[in-house]
Amino acid sequence: MFDEIPLKRPHTPLLDQVDVPADLKKLEAKQLPELAEELREFLLYTVGQTGGHFGAGLGVVELTIALHYVLNTPEDKLVWDVGHQCYPHKILTGRREAMHSIRQWGGISGFLKRAESEYDTFGVGHSSTSISAALGMALANQMRDQQNKTVAVIGDGAMTAGMAFEALNHAAHTETDMLVVLNDNNMSISKNVGGLATYFSKIWASKTYTALREGSKRVLQRVPHAWDLARRTEEHMKGMVSPGTLFEELGFYYVGPIDGHDVNKLVHYLGNMLEIKGPKLLHVITTKGKGFAPAENDPVGYHALNKIEPKKKVSVAAPEKNVSIKYQDVFGNWLCDKASEDGHLIGITPAMCEGSGMAKFAERFPDHYHDVAIAEQHALTFAAGLACEGFKPVVAIYSTFLQRAYDQLIHDIALQNLDVTFAIDRAGLVGEDGPTHAGAFDISFLRCIPNMVLATPSDENECRQTLFAAYNYQGPAAVRYPRGTGPGATLLHSDQGFEIGKGRVLLAGKGVSILNFGVLLDRATTIARKQNYSVCDMRWAKPLDESLILEQAATHDYFVTLEENAIAGGAGSGVVEVLAAHGVHKPVLQLGLADKYYEHGKREELLQAAGLDESSIEAAIQHWLKQHELKKSKNIQGIQ
Repeated sequence: MFDEIPLKRPHTPLLDQVDVPADLKKLEAKQLPELAEELREFLLYTVGQTGGHFGAGLGVVELTIALHYVLNTPEDKLVWDVGHQCYPHKILTGRREAMHSIRQWGGISGFLKRAESEYDTFGVGHSSTSISAALGMALANQMRDQQNKTVAVIGDGAMTAGMAFEALNHAAHTETDMLVVLNDNNMSISKNVGGLATYFSKIWASKTYTALREGSKRVLQRVPHAWDLARRTEEHMKGMVSPGTLFEELGFYYVGPIDGHDVNKLVHYLGNMLEIKGPKLLHVITTKGKGFAPAENDPVGYHALNKIEPKKKVSVAAPEKNVSIKYQDVFGNWLCDKASEDGHLIGITPAMCEGSGMAKFAERFPDHYHDVAIAEQHALTFAAGLACEGFKPVVAIYSTFLQRAYDQLIHDIALQNLDVTFAIDRAGLVGEDGPTHAGAFDISFLRCIPNMVLATPSDENECRQTLFAAYNYQGPAAVRYPRGTGPGATLLHSDQGFEIGKGRVLLAGKGVSILNFGVLLDRATTIARKQNYSVCDMRWAKPLDESLILEQAATHDYFVTLEENAIAGGAGSGVVEVLAAHGVHKPVLQLGLADKYYEHGKREELLQAAGLDESSIEAAIQHWLKQHELKKSKNIQGIQ
C-alpha cells in the first residue's frame, strides 16, 4: 500500500522486461503479483508527473496483467470501456516510456485511440460502448471462420447505461462467442462478496462443472421439461449467492463475483472461461484507487490527479485581486440560490455531480437532486416527465455527453416545448481530455431545433445572469460555458432580467464589427481597441439579435463572428443567414473551430492551433481585410 506519490522513477526490474504483451508470457505465474506492484508504483509515478485519470487505472492493474497474460493480443481483441481505465494497458503495450507525455500536446492520448496503437482496438472516451463494439468484432471473426478471442471490459459505472444492456441482449440473441468482464468497483453494481459466493464461483468456472453442465444439457434436452427445470434450479441457486441471475436471464453464462486483485486467480478464471463457447460474463470485484490509500478512501476525489508540482518557498502574500472561480461553481452556487427560492426546481445529472458543480446542491437539497448514473438519454426523458407535471428540471450535462441524448432532446423535450433548463458544461475545447470530451458542436446542433433557446455567456457574471434568464424562459433553454475559470468578473447575485435573444454593444468603432459568442470576448475587445473596431457581445446564439445585427450592418462595412464552436452550422452561420434573409450583402469572416478534431493539450495550445488566440485572430482579420480591399481596388480599376 502506497501513501504518497513517488517523485522519482521507481525501480521496476520486471516491468522493464515487458515492452509488449507477448513479453508477459515469458514470466512465471508466481512473478505476476510482483509485476502488479511494480506497475502500480510506476503508474503512480507517471500520473504524478503529468496529471490525469488516476483511480480507475489503479483498480485494474491485476486485471490488465491477467488479460494480456491469457490473451494473444492484438490478434485477440481486447475492448476497454470507460477510457480512463486504460493507463496500465498503455504501459504494457509499448507505451511505457511515452507515459511522461500523456494528455500533453504532441503526446499520447489519455484514452484509447486506434490511430495510436494496434492494441487499442476501439477508441473510447466516455463509456458503455465496449459490448457493442466487441460483439461486432466477434461476429466478424465468426463470419471469417477465425478463432480469435474477443473480450470486452466494462466498468466504473458504464454498466448503468442502456446501451450496454441493448448490446447484452443482442449478443445473447446471436449466441456469439465473446467474454464480457464486468469490473465492479462499487461505481456500478453493488458489491456482493463472501465465502459462499467465492466458493460457488470456483465451481461455476471449473472445467469439471462446465463439462458436466454441457453433458447434462445434451441428455436432459431429450426429456420434455427436464432441462428447463434443471436450468431454472441452477439459476435460482446462483441467484441466492450472486447477482448473476440478471445476466443468465439475458442469455449469458455468468461466473462471479471474484476478487479482481488476485492476479493468479484472474488468470485461472479467464483461461477457463475463454474455453467456454458462446456469450459469457465474468464479474470481478475491484477497488478504485487500489494500492494508494488516499484514493481508496476517496475514490471520487482521486478519480483524476493534477500534476504534482515541487513545493515552493513561502512568500509574503500579495494584495488580493478579484478571484476567478470555475464556471461549474458559478452554476452550482446559482443552482443552490434558485432552489432556495423555488421548490419546483429539480437538479439532474448523468453521473457528473462533482464535475458539474452540484455537490453542494446534492447535500443541501437531497430530495430535489437526482444522479441518474451514466444514462444521458434517460436523464432527458426523466426531466421531460417532471416538466409535464409542473416541476422545473435543470439538467447539468457536459456538451459532449449531451450528444448522446440528441433524440430525446428533440422528440421528448423540444417537440413538446417542455420547460427544461440545460446547464451545458465543458463547451468548446476542453484541453488535456482531447476530442472525445470537447464540446465543439453544441451551438450547431442546438441552433437548428425549434423551441430551443441557447445562451453563450462571455464571463462568470454573464453565465449566472443567462442561467436566470434561461430558467425563467417557459420552454427548453440552454446555457453553454467552458471548463475552468473565467476572467474574474464580479458576480451580481440578483436577476438582471436579461432579455432572451438580445445582445449588447461593448465597443463602438468603425469599419469592422466583431460579433462575439462566448468566452473569447476579452480577445475580441483587446483587438478592437487597437484597431478601432466595434464589438458586440451577442449573448444568445438562438434566437439571434437580428435588430442588433442589422443596426451594425447599417454602420459597418465588414463583420467578424467569433465562437468556440464548429464554424459549420455555428453562430456565425446564423449571422450569415440573417443578413441573407434581409437582403443585406456584407462580407462576413467566420472564426471558430475548423472542420477537424483537435487533439489533446493545454487549452491555450489548442486555441492557438485553432487560430483562436489573440494574435491569430488579429492576423486573420487583417489578412482578410487586405484581401477584400485588394479585390475592391481591382473591381474599381476594372470599371474605369
